[in-house]
Amino acid sequence: MTALRSPLPMIEVSHVTRSFVLGDAVVKALDDVSVRIEQGEYVAVMGPSGSGKSTMLNMLGLLDRPNEGRYTLNGVDTMSLDENERARVRREEIGFVFQSYHLIARLTARENIEMPLLLTGKPPRERTAIVDDILGKLGIAQRGHHLPNQLSGGERQRVAIGRSIVMRPSILLADEPTGNLDSKSGAEVTEILEGLNREGITLLIVTHDKDKGDRARRRILMRDGKIEQDLRSIKGAASNTGSPG
Repeated sequence: MTALRSPLPMIEVSHVTRSFVLGDAVVKALDDVSVRIEQGEYVAVMGPSGSGKSTMLNMLGLLDRPNEGRYTLNGVDTMSLDENERARVRREEIGFVFQSYHLIARLTARENIEMPLLLTGKPPRERTAIVDDILGKLGIAQRGHHLPNQLSGGERQRVAIGRSIVMRPSILLADEPTGNLDSKSGAEVTEILEGLNREGITLLIVTHDKDKGDRARRRILMRDGKIEQDLRSIKGAASNTGSPG
């Protein structure tokens, strides 16, 4: 059965440019980029170093603003939001997973996961139930009271994933999420992320790893700040749709 397309794309980027000044030169990290991503998609953003992958992810995650163009998320024009509104959207709609985990060293695994909930004022009993559920789901229920330096790399990344989904975001942005992991731990983390996508979270992964990228149902290939190819997998074969927009 063919899945019904959502009435509006979850993410719509139109003619976005992001420039940086380096010395006397102006570098376009994103150069007239347009792309549409719908709810529930699994997308790998790929390309060589300096191609604009991480800049794209930062822009989609409202960590950075483009110089030109338009970015709409869930029907909201993000270009019109002030910093407080952007922070609220990040907190409520977007989860982040980074290569270096970014855990708070003095907090236990469960405290790291719980931190976003503390900022919402949820009662302790509700927070405990939510965190217990996530620890169990990620297979680290017995490691909840350990500090990050007492955990393996794979366990730390699971904690980071737990923190990223504790607010039940609609989109998960992962920047080289397995880059610091051995192959076994990397495969386990990849399966966790793909499981979240199967549950309905829109998943965007930035990766240099072709094997990891090929697992996605859609691959956006970037070079020199532009989308060079937009490939969709159909029954295991990729078809080139070109750059939308």
